[in-house]
Amino acid sequence: MPRYEYRCRSCDDTFEVNRPMAQSSAPASCPAGHEGTVKLLSAVAVGGTTSAPSGGGGGGGCCGGGCCG
Repeated sequence: MPRYEYRCRSCDDTFEVNRPMAQSSAPASCPAGHEGTVKLLSAVAVGGTTSAPSGGGGGGGCCGGGCCG
């Protein structure tokens, strides 16, 4: 389930809410009970390896279509 980050306009607290994507634009209440919140744009971290693909050898290359060779 996606996690959305919000900031309260009253107390300036930042908090997160887990909710389905269908409810992504629904308002969220501050944990302190305030209603004036704004959804923040968050950077998404994607896991993976820290090394670049070697591209050597059989066919796929770094982009999977052989265009890097």
